[in-house]
Amino acid sequence: MVSPIRDIKQLELLKMYLREKSKRDNLMFMVGISSALRISDILKLKVKDIWDGKMPKDFIYLHEEKTGKYKRFPITDNLEKAIIDYMKEYNPKQESYLFFSRNGNGNKPISRQQAAYILSSAADFVGIKEPISTHSMRKTWGYWAYKRGHSLALIMEALNHSSIGMTKKYLGITQEDLDGVYREMNL
Repeated sequence: MVSPIRDIKQLELLKMYLREKSKRDNLMFMVGISSALRISDILKLKVKDIWDGKMPKDFIYLHEEKTGKYKRFPITDNLEKAIIDYMKEYNPKQESYLFFSRNGNGNKPISRQQAAYILSSAADFVGIKEPISTHSMRKTWGYWAYKRGHSLALIMEALNHSSIGMTKKYLGITQEDLDGVYREMNL
């Protein structure tokens, strides 16, 4: 079972490493931790989904592959910076896949396996000990939404889960998280 990235310093190190290593890989990670999307939906994105030809769009719209549900999410400031860096580096055509395979001239995305390898290698490089894969991006979004005080009901909705119980299990809430609640309450 893969984990969310619970340590904010490790999260920032991973972002910094990916930003320096590859603008494509960095953008993939930024979309993942900014959207709560599954990797199958991330890899289907095309340039036209995030870029209007001159600047980043305000929102990304799609239908999730697994659920068939419509999803819209805003492009955050950090995600916008990653998009601009990506566009400056690659200047791709509007119809190209964002996360293009270097073998396909923008006509096909990288594989799920390649995306998993990119993330797990980067996590190893920055010293993250927990198992990290593509699903960690989605779990990281949920975990940090929870840590920042957003309701489990909203997080459940964003993740398209069918119950709050499923969302709690998915977030991997630890005893340390619960201890923090008790300490913070300090009534």
